[in-house]
Amino acid sequence: MGLKSTFKADLEKEQKLYVLLDAYYRNHLKHYTFERISDIKSQLAGIDLVFTQKSGKASYFIDEKAQLDYINDDLPTFAFELGYLKSGKTKKGWLFDDVKKTDFYSLITAIYSDEPHSYTSCNITLVNRKKLVWFLENKGLSEAQLDVLLKKYSGSSGKIEIDMLNA
Repeated sequence: MGLKSTFKADLEKEQKLYVLLDAYYRNHLKHYTFERISDIKSQLAGIDLVFTQKSGKASYFIDEKAQLDYINDDLPTFAFELGYLKSGKTKKGWLFDDVKKTDFYSLITAIYSDEPHSYTSCNITLVNRKKLVWFLENKGLSEAQLDVLLKKYSGSSGKIEIDMLNA
């Protein structure tokens, strides 16, 4: 029962955040139109939004990731899911999941609210998925190398300090 109510509450938070996000997208992405995607199959493929150039030359699939558990707080970091456990089996996280069609992540941080679930401001960082994976590989952090780190630190708090990112 508790899981359902948390799920419903999370959906309500997301719906209210969309109002602010959509206003930001309209105001700051003048050369693009966007469409919010609601069908579950597309969302499971990592598509929450489609940005389309007004010229019609290109469209991009966007996966929104919001720090909704940290309202009125500006965390200095963002976690990318490398893997997770489901029914006792390790599954590939969304960053390296080949099923995902994501072109960009829209990372929503520093979400502020004056009243519960009525959002007044946030930061949005668009991250090119292919360039991020390329960057990690060039730092010596390919998917295979990160898998080794995950296995090495399995059972830890989940936070892994990776020196190669600071080099």
